[in-house]
Amino acid sequence: MTEATPRISAPYLDNFRGQTVRLVGKVTQLRGEQASLDAGGTVVVNLNRDSHLTLNNAVEVVGKVNPDLSIKVLAATDFGNNIDFTAVDAVVDATHRYKEIFYDA
Repeated sequence: MTEATPRISAPYLDNFRGQTVRLVGKVTQLRGEQASLDAGGTVVVNLNRDSHLTLNNAVEVVGKVNPDLSIKVLAATDFGNNIDFTAVDAVVDATHRYKEIFYDA
């Protein structure tokens, strides 16, 4: 079985140190091998060579949460600039409120 990748936003980072997660956010800054995302708060992601992010676009990052609460990117998918972040936040909220539906106990 593959590892579960909980959907999170910035406020949940502290609960998932050392774990692989999914996070959707808006790219607010690109600087070398790092980017800042707005995902209910600022999240710093450490990019890999395959990460091709575009400023102001939405991106889904699958990555490991570091001790400093940055995320080491394992995979990134550009979602463009037409995304409803209210819906994204609702999905994150639902997956944490009803964990038993979305993840193994």
